Amino acid sequence: MSTAPARRKRATILDVAVEAGVSRGTVSRVINGEPYVSAAARVAIEAAIERVGYVPNSAARSLVMQRSQAVGFLVHEPHSLFLEDPNIGGILLGANTALSRADYQMVCLIIDSARDYDRVARYLSGGFVDGAIIVSAREHDPLTRIVEKLALPAAFVGHPRDLGRLPFVGIDNRSSARAITERLLSTGRRRVGMIAAALDRDSGADRLAGFTDALGPAFDPALVVSVPLYAYAAGATGMRELLEREPAIDGVFAASDAVAAGALEALREAGRRVPDDVGIVGFDDSAWAVQSQPRLSTVHQPAAGLGEAAAESVLGQLRGESPELGGILLETPIVWRDSA
Repeated sequence: MSTAPARRKRATILDVAVEAGVSRGTVSRVINGEPYVSAAARVAIEAAIERVGYVPNSAARSLVMQRSQAVGFLVHEPHSLFLEDPNIGGILLGANTALSRADYQMVCLIIDSARDYDRVARYLSGGFVDGAIIVSAREHDPLTRIVEKLALPAAFVGHPRDLGRLPFVGIDNRSSARAITERLLSTGRRRVGMIAAALDRDSGADRLAGFTDALGPAFDPALVVSVPLYAYAAGATGMRELLEREPAIDGVFAASDAVAAGALEALREAGRRVPDDVGIVGFDDSAWAVQSQPRLSTVHQPAAGLGEAAAESVLGQLRGESPELGGILLETPIVWRDSA
């Protein structure tokens, strides 16, 4: 009859102290990064930690410091879009880079239903994270009120209208959408429409506003099709509807690269050549833009930079620093390629 191997005893601070020939308090000061330890003692303790295989007990340390050393990354999107949208991945990786430098762990939380709000609210209230980065919040979003009520150090990626004085990082979606639409119009397009996505959040509404600004008196609301998400399938559906409304359409601004890529599929199905018959532009400069055929003209959204700036804002608040008033806006240059 076989027996389970004995579990190895976890090394303790006392083991390190005995091995290094110093007091337990001296070991504790080194582990917690405190001063008043001689260089010789520090070297001896670090060598002892290596020899005995000591690993700090994060849970116990968190209880003492009243810090979890974790920051929540909250995304208010359907699960499918979390996997499909390269921007979310870029924001996540940028945030993780900044948090990792500060020795913080990222905890991902996806909100896809009303039940998720309750679960996430309980989690945030339980002190499992020290702060939060919130992506894709809508106006009147319960997430905003939860963060506000808890007075949790936080940064929003995007700027819902009712955010008040809560910190945020973002881009000027309206000006960027106006600029890319004006560039499309300068190619001589006369019947230009838009596949407008995610109008329930600031980014989608502002991109539609920028498109409207660029068209001015020539704006035709019949040439705007609204779709719910920044998704490939939504772009294909929206483009088919635009072609039904206006067969002579010769230019399209899609609210994201994923939407534009779906629109390209619908245009190919309809036998329309891009850019010969129809010029199309997107928004984000994501992987969709360079993988599409033809490659998409688009607005560069610095996804990783947004995530990093949001994380740095949260870390600054945890250090007791005041967040930047008015939020942080990053630049969004136009990237002109083959699709228009």
